[in-house]
Amino acid sequence: MTPKQRLYATIKGERYDRPAVTPIFMAWAAHHVGHSYRDYYLDGDVLVQAQLAVTRAFNLDQISAISDPWREASAYGVALDYPDEGVGIPQDTLLQGPQDVAKLEELDVSAAPRMQQRVDSVARMSAELGQTHSVLGWVEGPLAEYADLRGLEKAMFDLMDMPEMFLEAAEIIVDNAIAFARAQIDAGADMIGIGDAAASLIGQSLYQERVLPLQQRLVRAIHEAGAAAKLHICGNIASIMEFLPQTGADIIDVDSMVSLAEARQRVGAEVTLCGNFDPAAVLLQSGPEQVAQAAIDCLEQGGARFVLMPGCEVPPGTPEANIRAFCPGEGCLIDSHLSCP
Repeated sequence: MTPKQRLYATIKGERYDRPAVTPIFMAWAAHHVGHSYRDYYLDGDVLVQAQLAVTRAFNLDQISAISDPWREASAYGVALDYPDEGVGIPQDTLLQGPQDVAKLEELDVSAAPRMQQRVDSVARMSAELGQTHSVLGWVEGPLAEYADLRGLEKAMFDLMDMPEMFLEAAEIIVDNAIAFARAQIDAGADMIGIGDAAASLIGQSLYQERVLPLQQRLVRAIHEAGAAAKLHICGNIASIMEFLPQTGADIIDVDSMVSLAEARQRVGAEVTLCGNFDPAAVLLQSGPEQVAQAAIDCLEQGGARFVLMPGCEVPPGTPEANIRAFCPGEGCLIDSHLSCP
């Protein structure tokens, strides 16, 4: 069974030879090949080199174009400073008020250097591993991108105080996210990740009324373009967990703040979950045995439709032995649990 077959068998509820393993690598991958995180997200050659290296080194089932949250924002016109280690820092917010929504226009992916760079990276990874591995493209979700353009605090207030501004901007944001997703699918991505971290900060009613319909439209367009969708909302999503399957996403990531057993109970057995041991307290700060036990706990709680990874990104400085403890191959400490349930 190839890694891609394994992942999609999981999604479809079919038998597989072992659980799929898909940790999120960004800065760690960059350092693994001797580069800074800044190099990784600004240089497409480094990104591809780093992703190929970790995918092969740890026998991963998916290679990913995830890098940083600012590719779309830069295309809209946000000016950023890029430190060597850390995500870009915006010099100012693009949306100062309702009048600025007019600044949001249809984006030409091919004319937006950082967006096109991700498309090119997807194409190169697909050419190298696409026959055997899932290739994950990436777009920002509607609320996350709005917060990138407006500022997080103001974005939260807009949902309550100026919903018309949010919805007007978000419709344009989703249109452009769809175009970006389609470009990556055309380049060889079989799955698109949607990063919408800001959605973890709002309650059920705001999520259902303001954000869920936008996520549904984005996922539906990804499916219509021929790819699967993976929803990644960093943070504590316990309050909205039961609504996430309504997005239509094929995989729902569960961060470490959420009880995986409770998440499984709330979404049912037919939804593919992914996660979720603590990337800091467990993966970074403990030892291989503790990492292995945390991974085993996740496999036991996740059920058959489950993909293993830490709750979020592998932190820089994580010992390689800790990563190998839960990844298939040499050094793996959970081999007895990497079998068909």
